[in-house]
Amino acid sequence: MTDKNEQEQTINGGHEPRDEDDEDDEEEEVADGEDGDANAAKKKKKKKKKKKKKAPTCNGNLTKGIPSNKAPGRMLNADSYTDYYLAHGQTEPPSIPVVNLFSSNADENNHIANDTKSLPPFPTGEIQSHPLESNSHRISSAELRAAERLQADLYSKLRHASEIHRQVRHYAQSFIKPGIKLIDMCERLENCNRLLVQENGLERGIGFPTGCSINHVAAHYTPNCGDDTVLQYDDVMKVDFGTQIDGRIIDCAWTVSFNPRYDALLEAVKEGTNAGIRAAGIDVRLCDVGESVQEVMESYEVELDGKTYPVKSIRNLNGHSIGPYQIHGGKSVPIVKTDDQTKMEEGEIFAIETFGTTGRGYIVEDLECSHFMKIFDCPHVPLRIPRAKKLLAHINKTFGTLAFCRRWLEREDGGSFAVNGNNGKQDKYMGALKNLCDVGIVQPYPPLCDVKGSYTAQYEHTLILRPTCKEVLSRGDDF
Repeated sequence: MTDKNEQEQTINGGHEPRDEDDEDDEEEEVADGEDGDANAAKKKKKKKKKKKKKAPTCNGNLTKGIPSNKAPGRMLNADSYTDYYLAHGQTEPPSIPVVNLFSSNADENNHIANDTKSLPPFPTGEIQSHPLESNSHRISSAELRAAERLQADLYSKLRHASEIHRQVRHYAQSFIKPGIKLIDMCERLENCNRLLVQENGLERGIGFPTGCSINHVAAHYTPNCGDDTVLQYDDVMKVDFGTQIDGRIIDCAWTVSFNPRYDALLEAVKEGTNAGIRAAGIDVRLCDVGESVQEVMESYEVELDGKTYPVKSIRNLNGHSIGPYQIHGGKSVPIVKTDDQTKMEEGEIFAIETFGTTGRGYIVEDLECSHFMKIFDCPHVPLRIPRAKKLLAHINKTFGTLAFCRRWLEREDGGSFAVNGNNGKQDKYMGALKNLCDVGIVQPYPPLCDVKGSYTAQYEHTLILRPTCKEVLSRGDDF
């Protein structure tokens, strides 16, 4: 972490601490025993306390600071600061639930506001116009603006989750450095996510396990307990995590590298994602989005150890639509040219997600599985194994149809303190988990790998196709 400049990071709790000198300013009674007249005792005296000047605050009790720290990772935007959240009154490290940074009726103890039906106005994402001539009227349509006002509650939840994601990932960018254990990194990031979202079971919490896939592993890797993998200077790591409010998931990812020789790979994939975002819109065919991504991404080359590698889009990885409590909502957004004539529709939420590689451009499942998810529309299947019944009950109440990992099952809270307290840890669950997978209730998601020796990169943003425009919800000053 770079040296920090002076910055205000304190939180005023509403009451100032009592000074010892204040006791001397209180009432004093002095007796004069020599005169013996009616004025034997002096009148009580009071000194007026000087009012202390308060620092500039946010919402009356949150002190704003000045962002100043840069991330050690490469290819983040030049104006990005890991502590950008100080400008909103957040602490360093982040500890205040994000809802309280934007809420005027949050109490001074940093608990969530009681009036959850009128959430505060969280920062709006990046606004872009819909492509196609047929959409040119949308941005100025009064009728469509009225339709958007009916969706204010949905937009508030999405922006709330997006701001949490931004603050958590900026904080993570400050401590992700060569030498850190991946399991420590994931737990630190996820604990911050739980704190800022005020984790409360299925109502709000983590959207899915933190992916930290390295080099030729493109996705779906998170360390299981006992995995002591350490991040190295020459690694290329994809960090992918989510936040959800009432099942509305924000899915966003970026690639971490420290060696400048990978810059061209990261730039290719980042620009590919931006091209996909520009191409997306109401009535746009999914094949056109994929073609735009591929055209930009595959115009780049990477030179490694004197050999030049063309950057290839990984053709069997896709972006996807997102539904309530459903990370893969049914539509796939390709990142290569295809014949898919399916169109994007008004109101849909998409994760525009691109992967580039120096390898063959095709991934296969490999390595030990860590990610699992209950199938969204799985049928009722009678279970005969008691442990499988017990594990399924735990999954239903703790994760529902959201993804989870083995590491969470082995936590004392079993993945959610709000739901299970410290009595949720699952023991000897592997046989039960395998049974749930075998009967079609739970789907395993093993790591997805290109050829060994290759390097893969990923960038991803979540957007919503509003009636008047598209809003890139997860956009930040970092990428």
